[in-house]
Amino acid sequence: MIPFLKKLLGGYDDNTNVSEYINYLIKNNEVVIFSKSYCPYCLKAKKIISEYKNKINKLKIIELDKLDNYKMNKIQDYLYKITGSRTVPKIYINKKLIGGSDDLEKYNKDGKLKKLINFK
Repeated sequence: MIPFLKKLLGGYDDNTNVSEYINYLIKNNEVVIFSKSYCPYCLKAKKIISEYKNKINKLKIIELDKLDNYKMNKIQDYLYKITGSRTVPKIYINKKLIGGSDDLEKYNKDGKLKKLINFK
């Protein structure tokens, strides 16, 4: 068990591991962004998502660089396992991996992002 998970999840089960934590976030939020606060691609993605904030009921942004290196690496290792990449941002909308900021931007320009966000 990784102790920081209980705090991040507001009392979620003590036996939680990183995979349970990530899967819980993806399953229980409309939009999840794994980000680093200084990353220009992450900033671009968060700016695009902010245009839809009134339509998103559950948005979770995990700023990996605000965690200690151990926690950040554990999360990025798991993201690598399920996505094949450690880069950020990693954006999930309605349980579907969208990809990174370029993918999100393309979805937005093509009108697909609005449809995904309005899909419940």
